[in-house]
Amino acid sequence: MSRVYSTDQGRICPGCDQAIDQCRCSSDRAAPAGDGIVRIQRETKGRKGKGVTLVTGIPLAEKELKVLAKTLRQKLSTGGSVKDHVLEFQGDQRVALKPLLEKEGFTVKLAGG
Repeated sequence: MSRVYSTDQGRICPGCDQAIDQCRCSSDRAAPAGDGIVRIQRETKGRKGKGVTLVTGIPLAEKELKVLAKTLRQKLSTGGSVKDHVLEFQGDQRVALKPLLEKEGFTVKLAGG
């Protein structure tokens, strides 16, 4: 049985038994396999009518994905996060995101309506 929480370290990673902020195994997680196309879509479902822009299919490791997300958030001047290899940006940012991602060298498609 592995530890989940320690009073001196906080939450513990079950894979490497280190504190979450010092975890070695989560930073090495590779991107899920995809078809090589980055898809941008808008979603409001489950968000009380507030729209967010989702970017899926980026073939980067978790650390690189977080760096890319930070750069894009700064260029868009908006908030956002990374959840399960999906970039989330506040508001409808589809039109602004497409050229930024194409400039990074990705093949981009606008998905959804």
